[in-house]
Amino acid sequence: MADLFQHGAIATLHNLTDRPTEALEADLLKFSKQRPLGLILPTLFSELESDALQHIVEELRQVPYLSEIIIGLDCANAEQWRYAHQYFSKLPQHHRILWHDGPRLQALDQELAVQELAPLARGKGRNVWYCLGYMMASQRSGAIALHDCDITTYDRSMLARLLYPVANPQFDYRFCKGYYARVSENQLKGRVTRLLVTPLLRALKLTLGTTDYLDFLDSFRYPLSGEFALRTLIVPGLRIPSDWGLEIGILSEIQRNHAHHRVCQSEILDIYDHKHKELSGGDRAAGLSKMSMDITKALFRKLAIHGHILTKETFRTIKATYYRTALDLVAVYQNDALINALDFDRHAEERAVEVFAECIMEAGDVYMSNPKETPFIHCWERIQSAFPDFLTRFTKAVELDNMETEL
Repeated sequence: MADLFQHGAIATLHNLTDRPTEALEADLLKFSKQRPLGLILPTLFSELESDALQHIVEELRQVPYLSEIIIGLDCANAEQWRYAHQYFSKLPQHHRILWHDGPRLQALDQELAVQELAPLARGKGRNVWYCLGYMMASQRSGAIALHDCDITTYDRSMLARLLYPVANPQFDYRFCKGYYARVSENQLKGRVTRLLVTPLLRALKLTLGTTDYLDFLDSFRYPLSGEFALRTLIVPGLRIPSDWGLEIGILSEIQRNHAHHRVCQSEILDIYDHKHKELSGGDRAAGLSKMSMDITKALFRKLAIHGHILTKETFRTIKATYYRTALDLVAVYQNDALINALDFDRHAEERAVEVFAECIMEAGDVYMSNPKETPFIHCWERIQSAFPDFLTRFTKAVELDNMETEL
């Protein structure tokens, strides 16, 4: 049961009545006549072999209001690309697959690389960036949603609740972030949000002082959710990280470029679950350790953009403050688990906090060792300025890839 509480800098749209999906979709179908609606699905080929994505595709087949679906496909060879094309062919909506590993898109990526404009690292951020570029070029959507492809509890009502705030012409929102509870297998999930991001944001406010930026991030109930929707008019100026810092990076750009009253969060599912990553405490290049490093680096870089001077001493203080704040929250989570008869492993929770604390220090070292690094992908306005015909050629390459597979 949702609450009614409005807190922080942004509006919270609750699920109070479990309004029927068909009623939401009827509204969205009407809204789509004025503002066409699209969907981006960033995916790895390996996810095509999962039950989760098969279920998502079956649910999407029933969605009546989408004008386009853009699928960003990573880590696929030629045979896998053909399989993916057949896999998604059951979608009745107009859809296109971006084969990021194909020769045509690789050649365009290399063209950008020569001018130091290409994404520096492979990852979800790079996938999403190219999908947003194609969405701009197609001009089929006035608002678009994005969600992950590993959601095991997916229901098409989730997409409807995510798009509704940016689709309804009576609303003035330009960006909507999805949120939900993370409970599965009789346990609290969402460790990176619960045990890293929330205590880190509060530690940063204690260390650096309360700022509009930190208050904004701390207003989101699930800042790392992979589900968001936006008006397409805000896409050209977005600069996002190419790695796991994508979600924090996008929120940071929204805060920088848009008034708070144009931003909201929507409760899109009662319970959300997806595939889980290992902590990988001994390997900073894998699992939740890599994710936490990327997220923390993105935060530090954005804080620098906001004028904060970060030194080794600052990072030591942040780490110490974070550690105490996170341990206090672990006790709260334990109580929350107990009152709800959930299993709770205090040792595993505190071990995760210890790993995340180490990652904070290492992320600070990385930040200090390479102050000239520009990890954010250039915005599409910059690309269009350097290559006025790039999006036209990009669209043509995607069309040729998809047409050849159809033959």
